[in-house]
Amino acid sequence: MVTTSSPTPASAAAATSAAPTERMSGAHAIVRTLEDLGTDLVFGIPGGAVLPLYDALHGSTKLRHVLTRHEQGAGHAAEGYAQASGKVGVCIATSGPGATNLVTALADANLDSVPIVAITGQVGSNLLGTDAFQEADIRGVTMPITKHNYIVTDPAEIPSAISAAFHLASTGRPGPVLVDIPKDVQNGFLDYHFPETLDLQGYKPVTKPHHRQVAQAVDLMAHAEKPVLYVGGGVMKANASQELLEFAELTNIPVVTTLMALGSFPDSHPLHLGMPGMHGTVPAVAAMQRADLIIAIGARFDDRVTGDTSTFAPNAKVIHADIDPAEIGKIREVAVPIVGDAQKCLTALSKEYRKKDVQPAADVKQWHDYLRGMQERFPRGYEPTDDGLLNPQFVLEKLSETVGPEAIYCAGVGQHQMWSAQFLDFEHPRSWINSGGAGTMGYAVPAALGAKAARPDKEVWAIDGDGCFQMTNQELTTAALEGFPFKVAVINNGNLGMVRQWQTLFYDRHYSHTKLREENAFTPDFVRLAEALGCEAIRVTCEEDVVPAIKRAQAINDKPVVIDFIVGQDAQVWPMIGGGASNEEIQYARGLRPLFDEAESAAETPAEIDETIQEA
Repeated sequence: MVTTSSPTPASAAAATSAAPTERMSGAHAIVRTLEDLGTDLVFGIPGGAVLPLYDALHGSTKLRHVLTRHEQGAGHAAEGYAQASGKVGVCIATSGPGATNLVTALADANLDSVPIVAITGQVGSNLLGTDAFQEADIRGVTMPITKHNYIVTDPAEIPSAISAAFHLASTGRPGPVLVDIPKDVQNGFLDYHFPETLDLQGYKPVTKPHHRQVAQAVDLMAHAEKPVLYVGGGVMKANASQELLEFAELTNIPVVTTLMALGSFPDSHPLHLGMPGMHGTVPAVAAMQRADLIIAIGARFDDRVTGDTSTFAPNAKVIHADIDPAEIGKIREVAVPIVGDAQKCLTALSKEYRKKDVQPAADVKQWHDYLRGMQERFPRGYEPTDDGLLNPQFVLEKLSETVGPEAIYCAGVGQHQMWSAQFLDFEHPRSWINSGGAGTMGYAVPAALGAKAARPDKEVWAIDGDGCFQMTNQELTTAALEGFPFKVAVINNGNLGMVRQWQTLFYDRHYSHTKLREENAFTPDFVRLAEALGCEAIRVTCEEDVVPAIKRAQAINDKPVVIDFIVGQDAQVWPMIGGGASNEEIQYARGLRPLFDEAESAAETPAEIDETIQEA
């Protein structure tokens, strides 16, 4: 989180404008400010404390409001909108439970650095602190999970407060900002003018990297024999995919992309090793573990990537470039820190690399040969099911082949999320939207709603598990009524799949409260449920029907489509590193642990590996 000196609406109100003023209510000023900021769409639900704002929205010709069925859905839809478009997403809720229903989405946006602004109504100023009807201290509740938040106490502060919220949400390290506005402030009057400048004391994020650190970083690269580019979601937030591609090709350094960075570097590129971490590819994990230099760009060394930090990349020096100085050195000691915007950092590194005419170390070819060998010996794959039901990985492979990389894919959280990350092919930025840091179940459907609202020209697929789908499927009604015809692929194994996998591997198969339905029963029946919510629905139970169902869904563009894929309950996500374990303990498949040492690994041929898998 970017720390500031707590800019307030009062300080932001020091902004000035030469534009003529117009007398209006605070509620109308909220709408006008959003319009002047270029906002075209907001998600929300009305309630008593925001009725003045909703009355003002009724007269807007520039601002479309999407009525969601739950405030959490509004928050995730704002996230999906922001992730797909690169713009600030906006959600609105009333006071009390309306505002607290936004908390999960705000926490999610905070951990994944998503720029959203939440506008909440509040009880009248004279009732604050009296436990009035639907009063909640939403500022206090959300202070730890927002980049910043305000309560506006004067109608005259509204234009500057909303403008400051957008600026804070979208600059530096992006994140959620909440603006709480009491009902009497919405009803009050002001002379409106849009602020041309903002005075946010103490908030000056560093975006341009220091040349000395850039030069030191390039010097380290010049002597590295086993370098790897560790790319995080910050590259996506900075719109730096092209700069990343140019830098990787200039330096010929292998690339790993985290869960939040998928699509920032083409999967098909020969330098790409895949995703590192708990369910990453063996080559990506091996690259991190055996590297002598890690160049981290917009990544935060989170625990799902590092595993046991004491054994993570033991021989690697680290260059860490990030917009947020608080992340640098927080988890891993850094040899060269670079504070700055990822796009500017990559541009500066490329410029310095060319200037110094760096020649790669003599042993770099051996490094590339080693990693290519790992890719050949440990390709992506999966074990066949033994219950006659669909294999979930097969479904996602066929979805990727049929739909292609031009679509936007939104995933919930769990096994289906990891299989999607492994088996979908990502070639473009902003084509993959998911909940990374918070791991929020119920994310996919409302996020897909927001993504489709942001990019109506794109084919949008929500990929959900049956557990996640039951949390937020009500937003399909929103999509049906508002005209957002995205598609949903439900990977239905009748269980909380990832929890069941852990119970299988670490809890002696004690399947405590993870079964969601009885075998061969459809309770709830997702086909009938989807139809009741205004969608077209299809159920698929055999391999030959997978591609025809996907194509049928693609042909329907006047309503959302739900495909209920019935898959085996015992399919598991591999590779896997147990929680808190060393990355050295990665298992490629059940019972098979790759040996990273070149001498030991050379004895294992692909045929021998296949035989070991079958025995396991």
